[in-house]
Amino acid sequence: MSVMSSPVEFLELLAREAAAVEFEGPLVAARAAGLPAERLAELEQAKVVALRVRALLARRRRRETELSGLYDTASDLAGLRDLDDVLRAIVHRARILLGTDVAYMTLNDDERGDTYMRVTDGSISARFQRLRLELGDGLGGLVAQTGTPYVTSNYQEDERFRHTGEIDGGVGEEGLVAILGVPLRLGSSVIGVLYAANRSARPFAREEVSLLVSLAAHAAVAIDTARLLAETRAALAELSAANRTIRAHSSSVERAAAAHDRMTALVVRGGGMEDVAAAVTEVLGGALLALDAEGRRLARVGEIEEPDRADIVEAVAASRTEGRSVRRGPLWYAAVVAGAENLGALVLRPDDELVDADQRILERAALVTALLLLFRRTVAEAEGRVRGELLDDLIARPLRDTDALRARARRIGVDLDAPHVLVAVGDDAFAETGSARQRVLSWATTYASARGGLAAARDGRVVLMLPGQDAGGAARAVARDLSRVTGRPVTAGASGPSTGPASLAVTFAEAERCLSALGALGRAGQGASTAELGFVGLLLGAVGDAGDRDVARFLATTVGPVLDYDARRGTALVKTLEAYFGVGGSLARAAEQLHVHVNTVTQRLERVGQLLGTDWQRPERALEVQLALRLHRLRTPAR
Repeated sequence: MSVMSSPVEFLELLAREAAAVEFEGPLVAARAAGLPAERLAELEQAKVVALRVRALLARRRRRETELSGLYDTASDLAGLRDLDDVLRAIVHRARILLGTDVAYMTLNDDERGDTYMRVTDGSISARFQRLRLELGDGLGGLVAQTGTPYVTSNYQEDERFRHTGEIDGGVGEEGLVAILGVPLRLGSSVIGVLYAANRSARPFAREEVSLLVSLAAHAAVAIDTARLLAETRAALAELSAANRTIRAHSSSVERAAAAHDRMTALVVRGGGMEDVAAAVTEVLGGALLALDAEGRRLARVGEIEEPDRADIVEAVAASRTEGRSVRRGPLWYAAVVAGAENLGALVLRPDDELVDADQRILERAALVTALLLLFRRTVAEAEGRVRGELLDDLIARPLRDTDALRARARRIGVDLDAPHVLVAVGDDAFAETGSARQRVLSWATTYASARGGLAAARDGRVVLMLPGQDAGGAARAVARDLSRVTGRPVTAGASGPSTGPASLAVTFAEAERCLSALGALGRAGQGASTAELGFVGLLLGAVGDAGDRDVARFLATTVGPVLDYDARRGTALVKTLEAYFGVGGSLARAAEQLHVHVNTVTQRLERVGQLLGTDWQRPERALEVQLALRLHRLRTPAR
């Protein structure tokens, strides 16, 4: 380096922003050149001034950077969209501007009463990033309590604040040594702490503390602004929801008024269930299902699947208890009741959510449905009385004016000259109470009317006249269906077919005899016809209440030993006797029918002789044995 006679070279060093060590160069060169002491003193003074200028310029550049960072933070606040993004930006700037290894922020949790780590920058420890601190613990607790900044050059050895194992462990795992913390203030409250930390010892200048305080103030403003924005948005959402509710309520009130007028008109002009369902779905939208008390469908509008029976029962019970429609999943249920009687339910699957007024529409529809069902029941009962009186007159003796009876039948859609069967229902269909008897009669009336027939109560017994020729099938169907309704086995005897009013009384008498025969044969709870019982049925039909005891005694004295032998030994003596008598006493044909050897048949019949006596084949005894076998088969039809 050439020797200078003036401090110009220091200006050049300042101009190119040289490092501080380079400012020693001119003095070293001057001493080497042997310049006088006065000249060296002048250069030393110039160097000191130049270094001062250099330090001032560095501070101004740093201040400019800090102001730029604060400006950027203010810009972030002005365009605040996401609080987390703003807080991360502030913490990152704190780390960059202060030149620390780590910067982070903790916030107070008012619900849990502690402090948690909200944002970190430069952190490498997962444990440190998940720290939660009790209020008053650690350096942050001291800052929060006093509301003033605190700095420590060695966190682990500083005794000014309360140490905890959790905090010290997290700080130690992160490797932090020097920490500066400043409060986040909202008014007079401290809501958190902003930190700058280093993994080695370092001092924090007053300007750095002031900078971190400014950044903390911006962070507090961001948090408060976000809170206000959230509250504003919530208030606007509530206002919007209230406005929608008001509009929806106004609309639903108008719909309710229109629905009320429409359903009132339906009742006045005698509309049906389909009309009610259509009115409800037109007003509320969606699909609707109307069910009776047994869960059978009365009407359906739109696509809606029938719920499970258990779900219907539970929902209807809840609706009756609450006195309102109830919701179960996507479906609304409204009980259809008249006083304490359950008549059914309306099941609605709406397209949109129902408000209170919409629920009132559904409940009003349930009330209209109850009125229609009661009216329908009244009409049905009146028609049932007419039909019952007709059947009672048809089976009465003596029969009067058959032409008038035919005319009465034609008016209710019954052709007396078509084949009909008569079914007599046993007393086991109902308890002794009059209400149970009336319920059975009501069921029989509905059952017969649905099939174009008649039903009546005659001498305390229920009788049905049904179109068709299969008396046995009709008896079994009545016994089966009525058993389901009453919950107890029901016996039904039938006779027919009968054509013309003149023969109905005789057919009814035969049906009653068939019913008595079923009781005598021990076949209570079953259905059969006189044709199926044959001559045995005719004989037993006149026996009366003692028939069952007489049949059992007759069987025991006639073929009882054979029945007992088969039961004990698992043999086929009864089957062999039936085959033997069935083929006219031919051993060969009986063996062929039983698929056994003739000798086997002979041996079995010899065993029968041992059990019944050797005279069992004499004509009078053979007739009794055959009658007993027939009775035994009728008593056990499953065989």
